[in-house]
Amino acid sequence: MRALLPLLPLLTLAATPAPAPSLSVDVAKVRGRIQYVDAFPDYTVEVVNAFADLRVQEVHAFADDPGEWEIVTAFPDFKIQKVHAFGDFKIRYVQAFPGTEDR
Repeated sequence: MRALLPLLPLLTLAATPAPAPSLSVDVAKVRGRIQYVDAFPDYTVEVVNAFADLRVQEVHAFADDPGEWEIVTAFPDFKIQKVHAFGDFKIRYVQAFPGTEDR
């Protein structure tokens, strides 16, 4: 038992659960030139039909407003990887009125 006494603070520290990492993404700032990638993304997103964090409209030019994405293959502002679960945030593709979801 005496041999464990110096290790007691380390054991309690190891037994304490670490706080979950929270990635607070301001989805309104994810706009502009977007490149879809398979590895090393800036953000991972889930494409959903309801309860999205951001409504995305793919445009061909002037992607200046929140949710407007111009899809490019080089020199992107953000690199996005589509995943099926546990993405950084959820998006829904729309034809009009892009931006943050009003819930």
